[in-house]
Amino acid sequence: MLGNKKAILIFTMPTLIVFTVFVFYPVFQTFYRSFFEWDGITDAVFTGLNNYKELFQDDLFYESLRNGMIFAGILLTVQVGLATLLTFALMNHKIRGKRFFRTAFFIPVVLSVTVVCQLWAAIYNPEFGLINHVFELLGMSYRQNWLSDMKLAIIAVTFVNVWQYTGYQFAIIYAGAKSIPEDYLEAARIDGASNWKINTRIILPLLKDTYRMCFIFAATGGLNAFAHMNLLTKGGPGTSTYTLTYMTFRSAFTVSEFGYGCTSAVILVLQCLIATILVNKIFSLKESATY
Repeated sequence: MLGNKKAILIFTMPTLIVFTVFVFYPVFQTFYRSFFEWDGITDAVFTGLNNYKELFQDDLFYESLRNGMIFAGILLTVQVGLATLLTFALMNHKIRGKRFFRTAFFIPVVLSVTVVCQLWAAIYNPEFGLINHVFELLGMSYRQNWLSDMKLAIIAVTFVNVWQYTGYQFAIIYAGAKSIPEDYLEAARIDGASNWKINTRIILPLLKDTYRMCFIFAATGGLNAFAHMNLLTKGGPGTSTYTLTYMTFRSAFTVSEFGYGCTSAVILVLQCLIATILVNKIFSLKESATY
């Protein structure tokens, strides 16, 4: 079967066609349109690299780039970290109702982003929000307007994403951990290994490929972030919660600069590709060091 090239071509052709139509062709069109000044309606005017020159001189581009990296950094550390801790808690302790906890952790993932953002908009409300109210109950005069603060807004929006999708990362890591043969863990316990050593010396090393995937999801998800800031802050206050995705959306659909929007989209695609390559490279280096 593997030597039959015609059979391989027949079975892979549908996937290649779908990939070409829905992925490769749109990416190619985005790259092509980035060389034009175009409002989406009238005839496009070829401008060469002018859009790229303008983009790299735009302060908003660098702010969007920084916010995307902040978003991705928090997802990589906090989201994946929390998912790991939840996995260890259910793996190493005899907790009654594990099925309930697994379901509860995943519930936010299946909720609509709109519903989640409305919920957290109320939680963040400076007048009657839950967070400020908790500080009052603790006797602390730490009242913040979380979504209107130029420095706190991007972090506040990011933690909404953390809350919603930690369960998704948990499901991936927990499934990977449960696939580890129980004999390995039982042998370690018989030898007197503590839960900490079991986690760090057995479970984590055996989950390299799982964490590789989780890190790629977190990094690209942070760089591609759009929905949460669009619903919670509309990119504000000012431009403090802009990312490249939001910048692309604004350029194309708000100020009708489709060519410029395609330019920022091209940079976003390259950024995600670089992030993916770096994650794969880091895990490959760790794997080589192991051997």
